[in-house]
Amino acid sequence: MATALKPFPAPAKLNLFLHVTGRRADGYHLLQSVFRFVDYGDTVWLGVRQDGRIHRLQEISGVPEAQDLTVRAAKLLQAATACALGADIRLEKRLPLGGGLGGGSSDAATVLLALNRLWALDLPRQHLQELALQLGADVPVFVFGQSAFAEGVGEKLTPIALPPAWYVVLVPPVAVATAEVFASPELTRNTPPLRIADFLSGAGCNDLQSVVAREHPEVARHLDWLGRFGEARMTGSGACVFLAVEDEAGARAIIRELPRDMQGFVARGLDRHPLFELAG
Repeated sequence: MATALKPFPAPAKLNLFLHVTGRRADGYHLLQSVFRFVDYGDTVWLGVRQDGRIHRLQEISGVPEAQDLTVRAAKLLQAATACALGADIRLEKRLPLGGGLGGGSSDAATVLLALNRLWALDLPRQHLQELALQLGADVPVFVFGQSAFAEGVGEKLTPIALPPAWYVVLVPPVAVATAEVFASPELTRNTPPLRIADFLSGAGCNDLQSVVAREHPEVARHLDWLGRFGEARMTGSGACVFLAVEDEAGARAIIRELPRDMQGFVARGLDRHPLFELAG
């Protein structure tokens, strides 16, 4: 009925900066950001079914199957291509919910990329990106598969070359609701747009960071601690915070000093998504 499950990586992303530059008439915010993948994330296990069913093999606390982005991604791809095949899906989570690391979006993109190959669809990357946008604003960048300068609502992507870096990432014990952050009256929504050259020269911050830090003291505490070692910054709408470090040894030296009541990990920046070649 189904092939054996195979593992596919779903890497985390970091927003190296995040500006809110305006708001559209439909309420969506206009953004600028740089996305970078790291070699730490979830694993999506997939098997091909012959009966056309999309079946999630395990329960995930707080995520009903109908709302699970991996299930939705598989059904969307199936419907868009009239594919008669189905899939078994099992998710191995490492990335926290509400952490700003793109876990759910990355999982969904991995399903699109992997099933594109497993179902022998061979859809081009642009087509997969268009499907990905229907699942959420962060999903297309994982299908795009490269470090990217993002604009619009996050769907206008330009490749960007970034220097090698390692990152110390801390995971505060809170889940931040993205919609609440963007609805905050304290959020700055008119940051002047910057150019890629401005970012590469050191410009940029996270406009959401001050709002989240005020609402979530644990985020502020983690930022303060990590800020002892350099310029700590929040990724996405939080809650996770990170610091860029030149080499692995320096990153691991910092993580060894982490207080017992904090959690975090060390990760290497990636130039390409591990599944980049699975788009047609």
